Amino acid sequence: MISGAETGAVLSNAQVVRHNARSAMRQREFNKVEDLRAIQAPIKERYKEHPDTALITLKAHGRLGEGVTCNVQTGKALVAAGLHPATGGNGLSACSGDMLLEALVACAGVTLNAVATAIGVVIQSGVVRAEGDLDFRGTLGVAKDAPVGFQRIRLYFDLETDASEDELRTLIRLTERYCVVYQTLRQPPEMIVSHHVSVA
Repeated sequence: MISGAETGAVLSNAQVVRHNARSAMRQREFNKVEDLRAIQAPIKERYKEHPDTALITLKAHGRLGEGVTCNVQTGKALVAAGLHPATGGNGLSACSGDMLLEALVACAGVTLNAVATAIGVVIQSGVVRAEGDLDFRGTLGVAKDAPVGFQRIRLYFDLETDASEDELRTLIRLTERYCVVYQTLRQPPEMIVSHHVSVA
């Protein structure tokens, strides 16, 4: 049988372990903040001194593939995009609508991580999800009153964190503010379309 003193010692040891774990986590987060600041400081300074260097053109490239597909070269792999099953696709190719939502999820997740690091919010784990509502009658030309693009997009953050409600509100607000894909969808940019014909 364990005595009261022994029980107290066990609890004390457990508390020490938890305290050490929290301290180690705080130290890792501090190091992440310092590393991020060290990386971004000269970049921010350059953009302040030379604003024109901050204007960068991002590019995407795709080559028409077999059937109704377009092969898009991503940073890591070649992705074959095709029709969604709801428009006659076979489900084997990536849907560009899904890719748009995936880009939003990726950008929002990276931005949230960067913001959390910058403001000192510790996130143990998290999931970012996006859902979009499409009326496929629009893209198929079935109904003239049906919009072609997404009608609604919902972005969800499922976070495991001890952050306060105020800290979470700040985290989400800054994530929305600095997420490139989110802001592009909220405030669509000017679009210019051109074409070139080559002789076969």
